[in-house]
Amino acid sequence: MNHNVTITSQDALIIVDVQKDFCPGGALPVSEGDKVVPVLNKYIKKFADAGAVIVATRDWHPPNHRSFKKHGGIWPTHCVQGTDGAKFHPDLKLPEGTMVVSKAVAPDKEAYSGFNGTGLAEKLKKIGVKRVFVGGLATDYCVKSTVMDAVKSGFETFLLEDAVRGVDVNPGDSEKAVQEMLAKGAKKLTVSHLK
Repeated sequence: MNHNVTITSQDALIIVDVQKDFCPGGALPVSEGDKVVPVLNKYIKKFADAGAVIVATRDWHPPNHRSFKKHGGIWPTHCVQGTDGAKFHPDLKLPEGTMVVSKAVAPDKEAYSGFNGTGLAEKLKKIGVKRVFVGGLATDYCVKSTVMDAVKSGFETFLLEDAVRGVDVNPGDSEKAVQEMLAKGAKKLTVSHLK
């Protein structure tokens, strides 16, 4: 997609899990995860200037969450409610009024998507949002799940390809995830496409 997109108040920027534990030095770091921050700040400014909705999702796990290795899951303990690692990256310039969505808050439920059990789709529809623009961490898990659920919920969905980074547990996972998102109907763009 190369044509320009004009952001309006019917759009929402969804920033997925840009938390300290997913950035270098954190408990579950995404390689170069912090590199999305300056790019996301450019998006935040454009969306804020247009009066659009800005959403920030976060993993907000109880200490006994099932995704943690010590409770039979596959991940190291990360983003535990109220810990430093669960905080948003300090350089992320979230404006006042950002809608913060906490997910995976129940110990026995995994939730990679910002739409999973959060009521986000209903909230966005209620305020007239038609298009969502998704960036953040990690491409092959929470970003992918959020994008897939956004498409399923009927939103025109854009993947911000210059503002995502993946885990790549298996080499190529992120690229595969991008192809899956596009196959489901998401479109990709970069900050240069925004008017």
